[in-house]
Amino acid sequence: MRRYHAAIIGVALTAFGSVNLSAQTKTLDGAEAAKAFGARDSVLDVSISPDGKTLAIIQPTEGRGSVVSIMKVDGSSDFKPILSSSGMPDRLAGCGWASATRLVCNIYMIGRVYGDLTGISRMMAIDADGSGAKELTARQSGETLAFALNGGRVIDWTGGKGDGSVLMTRVYLPEATTGTITANTKEGLGVDRVDTRTLSRQMVEPPSAGATDYITDGRGQVRIMAIAKSNSLDQSTGTYIYRYRTKASRDWRTLGTVTFTNYQADGFVPEAVDPDLDVVYGLENVNGRTGLYKIALDGSLKKDLVFERPDAPIDDLVQIGRQHRVVGVGWVTEKRTNAMFDPVLKSLASALARALPKTPRISIVDASADEQQLIVFAASDTDPGHFYFFDRPSKRLSEIMTVRPQLVNVPLATVRAVRYPAADGTMVPAYLTLPPSSDGKNLPAIVLPHGGPTARDEWNFDWLPQFFANRGFAVIQPNYRGSSGYGDAWFNKNGIRSWRTAIGDIDDAGRWLINQGIADPSKLAIVGWSYGGYAALQSQVVDPTLFKAVVAIAPVADWGRMKDEAEGGSTKAQLDAIFGDAIVAEKGSPARNVAGFLAPVLMFQGDVDQNVPITQGRLMAARLKSAGKKVEFYEYKGLDHQLDDSQMRADMLAKADAFLRAALNL
Repeated sequence: MRRYHAAIIGVALTAFGSVNLSAQTKTLDGAEAAKAFGARDSVLDVSISPDGKTLAIIQPTEGRGSVVSIMKVDGSSDFKPILSSSGMPDRLAGCGWASATRLVCNIYMIGRVYGDLTGISRMMAIDADGSGAKELTARQSGETLAFALNGGRVIDWTGGKGDGSVLMTRVYLPEATTGTITANTKEGLGVDRVDTRTLSRQMVEPPSAGATDYITDGRGQVRIMAIAKSNSLDQSTGTYIYRYRTKASRDWRTLGTVTFTNYQADGFVPEAVDPDLDVVYGLENVNGRTGLYKIALDGSLKKDLVFERPDAPIDDLVQIGRQHRVVGVGWVTEKRTNAMFDPVLKSLASALARALPKTPRISIVDASADEQQLIVFAASDTDPGHFYFFDRPSKRLSEIMTVRPQLVNVPLATVRAVRYPAADGTMVPAYLTLPPSSDGKNLPAIVLPHGGPTARDEWNFDWLPQFFANRGFAVIQPNYRGSSGYGDAWFNKNGIRSWRTAIGDIDDAGRWLINQGIADPSKLAIVGWSYGGYAALQSQVVDPTLFKAVVAIAPVADWGRMKDEAEGGSTKAQLDAIFGDAIVAEKGSPARNVAGFLAPVLMFQGDVDQNVPITQGRLMAARLKSAGKKVEFYEYKGLDHQLDDSQMRADMLAKADAFLRAALNL
């Protein structure tokens, strides 16, 4: 761990050492670039023990595996691996500290249950020295009438006692009653207090049918419960009833009702409880603006606006410590910004920003119980990021690890916010990335629409556009109409139902690159992942002459089939609000409109993708082949939507680079 010391007045850093990056600039060939940019982050998760003395760091291993290592913050010990997963199928999804010496880790996998792909999670505990590994998820008896896929999650790290106990959600399932008088008949989601060493369990919240979540006060008291309303066919209606408790009562009272329609929430969505103020914080869209509100939990339900912006919806709560104390909010305009409520942390954030001017995206990842030791992450568009340990009493800032050591001294491309006109004159926000040292003229170029579609691109380091910029491409990432983060009017009907507008905006990004002289019109391609992959394919339906090559990763090919596969879980009204009608399915699905395709197509997908079934990619490839079109389709065995495997990502990037160079005559 490299240490840097700074002279500090109060909490203001006035000087800061920097890592020596005087080594010569690295130049990567195609294979080297694919491997370097395709590699997973070298740090997947960092957490600090309650006493602030020990770190748990999750790092990737070769391919798709990962390992948890322990180290002392005083430098008295090197990394000590204590737990690993192969990623085939078990994966380490994150770890936290139940005590100064006991960790709780979440294990996730994708498997087949009754023939269907589904996610399965389990929780386990392990000592910081690697001993005492035990499964925390409640064991099921042989009489249980179903299989619990959800292994629970920790909702309170103190457990109300601070003795290594935690509060965990638990799925209660009924047992067969024939021949026994001890069978469990409880059903639903409840909460248990679990001793992470002895595994003794105490029910603190009985299971409630329809319950989907609980929120505690961070001190062991459950204060909020969410209940999903279903119809007579047990289908989700998109409506949730939130209930709360006052401090002095165990009785549940109604907090409010929220309806989620077309990915949007109508009502106050609780996020965190402040036990000192006796309020619950939450986000709510009022008059087209999403702001942070608080509601009193003393029985009065007095609601107050805490923070809102006229130019952007509030989309994040800044929380700190083991009790997840709310200390600020976050939003995005051209760049992500935080506003801190806590005056001490506000000063600290300003000091860190001055100390780390080249990495302005700064966040507090974790904190000790007394918040005197912090884990800080700092990054920028041209810096993938660094994790730091900050000791507030000694004012010591120490680098733990850089996120992508493979890219140290590799020139990375700056990301610039731009706006371009759509066909109807609407100005569309986007991010433009030009190759390092390029004059930005007459380049091979890529339009890279984001997934979702209820998402948006942000100013930061992104390995995919950075790879293509390294290989000499200009890259534009449009936040087309249908993206979230710009208000209700911009969201439109979503990028599925209003696909014509969304695809039009995406295509217009390519035309703008040409009109600006940035792109050579004969060397313009489109690349996308998930909904972005759909958009890449559908662009050939809308204007098959614009893009000369198409790369689609895990793309949706047929909205009608996606809607059919979602039936049973939600009501028809819910599905119609997302997917639209038969006209959308027919006109808006590239697999049904392959006849006009002119550009060659390259596709990739994992065969255990739960977001977009592998049948979508297979269907698209089959339809293109049947129509005599040029298509290549690569399936990655055992990988899901994220293709979270360094070797497979490197393979994908190398194949995409070679494909684009051949298709664009580079």
